[in-house]
Amino acid sequence: MAYTSLAALGVLVVLLLQASTGTVARSSSAVSASKVFGMPAVMSLNGFERGEDGGPPAECDGKYHSDNDMLAALSTEWYQGGIRCFRAIRITRADNGQSVLATVVDECDTAHGCKNNIVDTSRAVWSALGLDTNVGEVAVTWSDS
Repeated sequence: MAYTSLAALGVLVVLLLQASTGTVARSSSAVSASKVFGMPAVMSLNGFERGEDGGPPAECDGKYHSDNDMLAALSTEWYQGGIRCFRAIRITRADNGQSVLATVVDECDTAHGCKNNIVDTSRAVWSALGLDTNVGEVAVTWSDS
């Protein structure tokens, strides 16, 4: 009994140390998110390059990314602490069903003003969907691929 309690305490200490030092893996295959299919959302334009409106580097890897890549940032609840980092999601236009795949690289943090139903995407996603970035926001659905 004492060994079980001691082992559990040891695991807890290791987890706390990892969390405090930032060494917890953001894309661990040991952690799985519930699959999402056809989740209604609002797509908005995000800049993933240095100096753009996307802010600091991407949450998944601490790097900036090219707006020519098919990229997405998900609202905090959907981002789920990084579980979806580097995973592809399918983004589908609500008006015509056209869809593309984009890679999740960032969080749209609801604690810092992002709405809880946002899929922020790069210019490449807008272009692939045949959308004008000046529109601002577009109704979409998204799914894990």
